[in-house]
Amino acid sequence: MYDEGNGANGAITRPADAERLPDGDFDVAVARALHLLNGREGRKGRIILGLAGPPAAGKSTLAGHLVAEVVRREGPDAAACLPLDGFHLSNAQLDRLGLRARKGAPETFDSCGYLALLSRVTTERFRDVYAPDFDRELDEPVAARHVIRPHTRLVVTEGNYLAVPAAPWQEARRLMRELWFVETDDTTRGERLLHRHQGGGQPREAALRRIAANDHPNGEYVKAGRAGCDWVLRPAHLPPAADGRSVL
Repeated sequence: MYDEGNGANGAITRPADAERLPDGDFDVAVARALHLLNGREGRKGRIILGLAGPPAAGKSTLAGHLVAEVVRREGPDAAACLPLDGFHLSNAQLDRLGLRARKGAPETFDSCGYLALLSRVTTERFRDVYAPDFDRELDEPVAARHVIRPHTRLVVTEGNYLAVPAAPWQEARRLMRELWFVETDDTTRGERLLHRHQGGGQPREAALRRIAANDHPNGEYVKAGRAGCDWVLRPAHLPPAADGRSVL
């Protein structure tokens, strides 16, 4: 049974049996998402579910599988993704700002643009809303890869910094019905990051330097927001990414 009472930050409390189920069980995540969608709040309007966590924890893979499973059970376009990665500044802007080496750090995102689109998603119910994504082959953001239809009831938004207790992330957090923290051990994340950077053409030593100088401190910064999330998910049993690429 799920408890329909409200927890901290107005969030629905977790399933009564959640603590007895294995961490990282994808079925538990699906059940929680469906409960949000079909509970009292879900029947009133669109639900925003956030996934936060450090780089390469598995956020975008989890988001993709959650959306696919909700669509399978609830019908076409019942759920959609809105990734923070789509709001990476372009390489041209990073070069202008001298931030190319810090790509992925908080200051390398159009965070206010993300907040503006998330706000629009919560209120715009009569026309399609398009959301950008990040293309790892291009190493650039791309416009309008995702679409949120008027009848889309669940929007899964994911990104490193959604749990950070600072502006504008706090404003974004207030728009989310729940925020989950996706947690994966540092060794696994390091292996994924190395694979990701080498897959993008970086030599091994350069990739390791990038992880140490940029990805690792970004991840430690993200971890500080863990305590403010509604649930900590350890997605050890996630299916592989549908496109065969490394998880985010």
